[in-house]
Amino acid sequence: MSDELIEWSKSWDKSFSRRQLLKYGLGSTMGLAGAAFLAACGVTPSSAKSSGFKTPSSGSAALLPKLESQAKKEGALSVIALPPNWANYGEIISAFQGKYGIHVNSMAPDDSSAQEMQAITSYKNTHSLEPDAVDVGPSFAVKGKSQGLWAPYKVSEWDTIPANLKDPEGYWTGDYYGVVAFGANRRVVKTMPKEWSDLLSSQYRNMVSLDGDPRTAQDAFMAVFAAALANGGSLDNITPGIDFFAELKKRGNFIPVDNYPADIAKGTTPIAIKWDYLLLGYKYQWNGNPPLSIAVPSTGVVGGFYCQAVSRYSYHPDAARLWEEFLYSDEGQLLYLKGYAHPVRYDDLVKRGKVPAALAAKLPPASAYAKAVFPTVNQSNKAAAIVQAQWGPKVLGA
Repeated sequence: MSDELIEWSKSWDKSFSRRQLLKYGLGSTMGLAGAAFLAACGVTPSSAKSSGFKTPSSGSAALLPKLESQAKKEGALSVIALPPNWANYGEIISAFQGKYGIHVNSMAPDDSSAQEMQAITSYKNTHSLEPDAVDVGPSFAVKGKSQGLWAPYKVSEWDTIPANLKDPEGYWTGDYYGVVAFGANRRVVKTMPKEWSDLLSSQYRNMVSLDGDPRTAQDAFMAVFAAALANGGSLDNITPGIDFFAELKKRGNFIPVDNYPADIAKGTTPIAIKWDYLLLGYKYQWNGNPPLSIAVPSTGVVGGFYCQAVSRYSYHPDAARLWEEFLYSDEGQLLYLKGYAHPVRYDDLVKRGKVPAALAAKLPPASAYAKAVFPTVNQSNKAAAIVQAQWGPKVLGA
C-alpha cells in the first residue's frame, strides 16, 4: 500500500450511520490506532479463530463457474449496512438475487462501519446474524485487517482497480467514490456557477452553503480543501480555502447553515456544495421540481470512497466471494453508477466504452473525475487544526 493511501485512509474513523453520512459525507478526520497503521504497512494481521465453517484459503480469484456452483450450494448471503437508496444497493441486491438465485439477507441497513465490524466479532458463532461481507470506510477496512476480521480475496477484475484504492494483499477493495460538487436550484439561481471563482459574483448573495460546519462535517471540510486547491493552496496548505470562504462571507454570499435537501428545494440554500452523488440523487428524485443543476469544478476536485471486505468468519464464503465478483464486474459497477456513485473501475469502463450513453448523459463528464485527489491523514490533520483555529474568527467572526 502506498504511504499516501495508508495515511489518508486512517483519517476516516467516525461512527456515523449511513443516514448521518448522507448529511456529513463519507467519514471524518479522526485517526486510527497504531495497530491499524502497522497492518496497513504489511504487518501480518492477528490470528482469528475459525467459526467452524470453511473460510477462503487463498486471496486469489476463483474460477467463476466453480465459484457460482459452490455459492449456489450455500444458498444464501448476508450483507449489512446497505440502505436500498444508498449507491443503488436496492437494485444491486435484487440483480444479484435474480442472476444467481441466491437469497440475500440484508441486515441492519442503517448501521455504521463501526457497527458492521462489531457484528463480525459479536455474531461469528451465530449463523443467522453473521455478515458475510461488509461495505465500510477506509479506516475501518484497514482496522479490520489489523484485527484479523477479513479474508483476503482479489476479484477477477483486480488489475483494473487503481492501486491506491485497494489493499495490495486483497483484504479490502474500494468500490465507489464521490467528489465535491456544486448543486444549484435553478428556480432561484439564474446562472449556474461552474468554477470556485464564480461563487464570488454578487448575483449569488445569500445563496452559497456547505453541508455543515467544516470543523465537524467531513464533506464541508473537504469543500474547504477543494477551495484551497482552486485558489493557490495545496493539500499541504488549506488556508487559501478558509480565506476564500471568508471572502464569500464578507461579500454576503456565504450562508453558514447546513444545506439539507429540503432547504435546497425550498431555495433557502439554493447553491449547495457537497458530494456529487448526493446532488445527483436529489436531481433525479425531484425530476425538475425544482430543477437542480450540478457542476464539478475543473480545479479543486477532492473526493472519498468506501471499501468492500469479506468476513473471515463468513458462513457463506463462496457466496461472499461471488458477491464481490458481481460488484466489481462491469454489470455491478454500472449499477453503482446508476445510483450516481462513481464505481472504482470507472476509468476502465469509460476507456472500454462500457458506460451507456443514456447513463453518461446524466453525469458530469468523465474528465472531471480524472482530477480527483485525496488528502493523506497528515495533510488532513494539519488542515483540520488550521480550520479549527481560523474558521471561527475568519469566516464566522467569532
